[in-house]
Amino acid sequence: METSSPVVRVRDLHKSYGGLEALRGISFDIRAGETFALLGPNGAGKSTAIEILEGYRDRTSGDVSVLGADPQRAGRAWKARLGIVLQSTGESGNVTVAEQLSHFAGLYPNPRRVSEVIDAVGLASKAKTRISKLSGGQRRRVDVALGIIGRPELLFLDEPTTGFDPEARHQFWDLVRRLKAEGTTILLTTHYLDEAAQLGDRAGVINDGRLIDIGTIDEIGGSQARVPLVRWRDADGAPREVRTQEPGRVVAGLIAAGGEPAGLEVIRPSLEDVYLGLVRGERRGHNNETGADNGDETTGTAGGDSEEEVLA
Repeated sequence: METSSPVVRVRDLHKSYGGLEALRGISFDIRAGETFALLGPNGAGKSTAIEILEGYRDRTSGDVSVLGADPQRAGRAWKARLGIVLQSTGESGNVTVAEQLSHFAGLYPNPRRVSEVIDAVGLASKAKTRISKLSGGQRRRVDVALGIIGRPELLFLDEPTTGFDPEARHQFWDLVRRLKAEGTTILLTTHYLDEAAQLGDRAGVINDGRLIDIGTIDEIGGSQARVPLVRWRDADGAPREVRTQEPGRVVAGLIAAGGEPAGLEVIRPSLEDVYLGLVRGERRGHNNETGADNGDETTGTAGGDSEEEVLA
């Protein structure tokens, strides 16, 4: 039974800018030690929500608690318990990586060792290099290093691997896993859905200022969104597909009926597939409410196939 208070507690959070409602009553918790991925398209309200949690932006209404305090009123000691990696920073280019980290380490009561952090973000060979001489991806690693130097209890990672090459991304994922193993609570936003699937314990999906789904990575979208898809082409080349909980049975039936069909593939929906289905479904629902034209977009099985029809 869960007895400890959540690290982040949000209830009925609203934020308006004049006539624009950026957040429309979202509510969620983040538990101690978990990695929570906040997902959504550009303009959905993610950045507004995070800035409110970080104490950078005031809310219009609702209740928010972060590390037991209201971010709107919390002081310097509270801020020292946070680590923040923004989408972009204005770090000085005239100092070396080690100098910049040493300066920031002096601002915290219990910082990590500078050399440890430099190694962790893969910049050991660049420790004495001026930041202005680094590549974009290397500067992004400096951003991450600055976010973790203070040994934060809660770490905000806003699109942290933008500009990373694939190897660097995987190294960063290992770093996040180490931080999690140490007990750090992490709030992650990313447009890389494989990153959210790799690192997240739970996820929330925001669209148009509303939280449209929340749950573990394996629960988001519901069970129906994760039903495998079998695709193939008929003898005349027409594409066919069917969703089924038993893709092997469908494939066996197709082969028994006439040999392996062209273009046969079995697709198990990824988090990205589920996420896109959620956002597009929400958009279609909103358009239907407002009478907007949805065009000819269709969902479900192409060609109207059901599993029963395919196996008949």
